[in-house]
Amino acid sequence: MRNYALIVLVAAIVTYLACRIVYPLAMKHGWHPPVRERDVHSTPKPRLGGVAMYLGFVVAIVVASQIEQFHLVFGQPERVWAIVGATTLIMGIGVLDDFVDLDWMTKLGGQMISAVILAWQGVAITSLPIGGLTVGSPLMSLAFTVLAVVLVMNAVNFIDGLDGLVAGIALIANGVFLLYSYFLSAFAGQTGRFTMAALISAIIIGMCLGFLPINWNPAKMFMGDGGALQLGLLMATSAVAVTGEVDPMTIKSEQFLPAFLPIVIPFAVLIVPLLDLTMAVVRRMSAGKSPFSADRKHLHHRLLDMGHTQLRAVLIFYAWTAVVSGGALLAFVLEDAWIALVFVTVGFIICTAFTVAPISRRKARELRAQKTPTLLDESDDPLDSQGEAQADTIRRALPRYAAKRQARQTSSISDTPSEAETA
Repeated sequence: MRNYALIVLVAAIVTYLACRIVYPLAMKHGWHPPVRERDVHSTPKPRLGGVAMYLGFVVAIVVASQIEQFHLVFGQPERVWAIVGATTLIMGIGVLDDFVDLDWMTKLGGQMISAVILAWQGVAITSLPIGGLTVGSPLMSLAFTVLAVVLVMNAVNFIDGLDGLVAGIALIANGVFLLYSYFLSAFAGQTGRFTMAALISAIIIGMCLGFLPINWNPAKMFMGDGGALQLGLLMATSAVAVTGEVDPMTIKSEQFLPAFLPIVIPFAVLIVPLLDLTMAVVRRMSAGKSPFSADRKHLHHRLLDMGHTQLRAVLIFYAWTAVVSGGALLAFVLEDAWIALVFVTVGFIICTAFTVAPISRRKARELRAQKTPTLLDESDDPLDSQGEAQADTIRRALPRYAAKRQARQTSSISDTPSEAETA
């Protein structure tokens, strides 16, 4: 595990230092697009964090190639070059889109080409670890791989709307996936713990750790499409790589749950992006729009509209990701499944309570407003601060409040010593 920690550290340091170089350059030369209607920030900010993250990725790959324990990973250099090439392509397309706003067909075409590059060099879905199920043909393997990679890329890109949101979710998800990939070989009866899937997860963790300081609320720089699509590609690559690194026939038949979890965990760690993607596609297609058309109805927008602050909304997303992915990992590593069930159940209850908290507070304010006499100025909403202040003024002027106030004043006067008593 120390070698993975070293890769995380290298990727984090390089990404952070690159951010400290890219940000002032972008501000000096005005490399920041105008604020869009759907954006939650009010001032233009650079979206070149993906460039810094890419540098962290490349340097981490170079360092890993010099570590003896990763010799099996780099024993197939064509796979490594395919990952580097696909990542370079999608990062370039994303950065270009951040500046010139490419049409959705061009972006989708670039995503599909990146996925094809991976599948062409063997980073493809070849087997599913459920009862020895294998993909029937190279063409089917290619189709499944392209679909999975494009799906994850867009899912990650769709939720990139709040400071620190994507980087934090990717950090949590890949932390879980790194542990899962590390332990999976033991369940499969293999001795090697150094795999492509685990290596990519470690690199992603480092990239996100290095980028978060400059992307934390209030953010100085965003990762942009170049960063979000890059993270999505690498996360999909890590999940796809698992299917080619574990022989499904080596998993014992009595280990049904561990055998099934390789399918569940990649979806579990991406539950929030995939849910947002599904809702967005259904919503837009139901309205007769392109599934790639932009709007302001993503999950993070809805949390803001409920009354959450940016930071609170981001932390809620973190919590949901940790509960779902952590529960799946516990089910994988623990023999007692009830522990994972209790963890997920308690986590769901707590996360739900914090998610709907603004609704509960608003309901309380609505009940107060219903008991408030009609306002003199109907332009004031009894639910906002100005309306509440006016409502308080009206309540104080009512006869029963005036009588209580007079009684308190009389009691105060009677309790005050007279001049004779003080003499």
